[in-house]
Amino acid sequence: MSSKSIQVNTDYDLICVGGGIMSATLALMAKLFDPTLNILILERLGDVALESSAAWNNAGTGHSALCELNYCPEDENGEVDIKKAIAICNQFEVSKQFWSYLVARGLMKTPEDFICNVPHHSWVTGSENVAYLEQRYHAMKKHFMFDTIAFTKDVEVMKQWFPLIAAHRSPEEVMAASRIERGTEVNYGELTRTLFRILETEFDTKVQCHQEVVDIDPDEQVEWYVKVKDTETKKTQYFDAEHVFIGAGGGSLLLLQKVEIEEKDGYGGFPVSGEWLVCKNEAIINQHHAKVYSKAGPNDPPMSTPHLDTRYIKGKRELLFGPFAGFSAKFLKEGSNFDLLKSIKLDNIEPMLGVFWHNLPLTKYLIEQVTMSHEDRMNDLRQFVKDAQSADWELLVAGQRVQIIKKDAYEGGVLQFGTEVVSSKDGSITCLLGASPGASTATHVMLQVLEKAFPEIMHSEKGEKLLKDMVPTWNTEVSKAVFQQQLERSRLLLRL
Repeated sequence: MSSKSIQVNTDYDLICVGGGIMSATLALMAKLFDPTLNILILERLGDVALESSAAWNNAGTGHSALCELNYCPEDENGEVDIKKAIAICNQFEVSKQFWSYLVARGLMKTPEDFICNVPHHSWVTGSENVAYLEQRYHAMKKHFMFDTIAFTKDVEVMKQWFPLIAAHRSPEEVMAASRIERGTEVNYGELTRTLFRILETEFDTKVQCHQEVVDIDPDEQVEWYVKVKDTETKKTQYFDAEHVFIGAGGGSLLLLQKVEIEEKDGYGGFPVSGEWLVCKNEAIINQHHAKVYSKAGPNDPPMSTPHLDTRYIKGKRELLFGPFAGFSAKFLKEGSNFDLLKSIKLDNIEPMLGVFWHNLPLTKYLIEQVTMSHEDRMNDLRQFVKDAQSADWELLVAGQRVQIIKKDAYEGGVLQFGTEVVSSKDGSITCLLGASPGASTATHVMLQVLEKAFPEIMHSEKGEKLLKDMVPTWNTEVSKAVFQQQLERSRLLLRL
């Protein structure tokens, strides 16, 4: 693409594609480091936080590994490994430190609008699962990040912790539970809107909506040309930028595939939609104030971990159970049915076929999920709430997730359930792929992006001092004293 053949608009230091939690976090942190940066944020829908960051589309748990059992696998010796739990916990605390910094600076006035305290629990049944949970409890109790964890096999204690689940259960039932009081419920949609409000009011940086990025091309004179179509007027514009961040949720892969960098090769995507049972009965909703996670089935993927969650959405207490998986070829909830087909390229056919062949249990699981009736879903819920009535619950379709598929030397391709930053060698273009724990670790992930894109700002004397104030435990070996100090600071500033 020649710069002589097109009219290019203002030169930007950074263009963020997507109006979700990732772009909001990255743009605001970049402005805090250097208020002179010229940043453009482009969103194809009519407002921000309408896709994966929306409250109903997002799990809403502050994923801090306090209750999610898939972060504590058993190793080959049968020992519970909590290394991943420690990493995830620290990453979520980094997010809390950043939000606390915004409160302390007076940029964020009412953190209670998006975050509140809801205890996190793990709950299992059956002797094998009980033995695992007890082993996990002992492993976590030894580490200062989780030393407030409580454990019980007593149904009477469980009736105090989560009465809706413990009701109608006898002492003979083999089950166990753990609890950590400091767990949080986070409305990432409201948080995203809050961060964008700060950008607009304090840094004169407004999201441009109805703007769909359709192509990104390199150029010798400017780093990147970004081709943008107005979804209302259908007019096309071109912007140039030194740095581009693709944070378009499920839509990121299709855009990354158009970018001329070798690092994109081999990546594919597997779309999975989520569904929740949502309680309509206020009396039942008010009986549960907890997040309770259990274990996924032996052949089920980590994303299927069942949980019964208290949520706060638009100021109202809600109760959700799930997730249930659905299948759609779309990569976004507001995407195209041709997204999956369009994502298949010569460089990712082998990884995608490898993933299909080596993940037949996942295919079976998705088929079973898609064919479930309302009563089938209710029977799953009755494993948690014994007397759940079908009329009290309705199905809600949540967000669309695109799991990462990448090349693997042994199996051709592997399916990943986390998030990954793909970037050019010089860091001028970065892209976030994947899903959970996504939003909960947005600060951690976007700091990685900033280090790739703006190392000269991050590692200046001023930048390093600001970084220490903003996120004290970022990229450091965290001691017990520092962790507890920051935990208490966040509790006070975020009013938890």
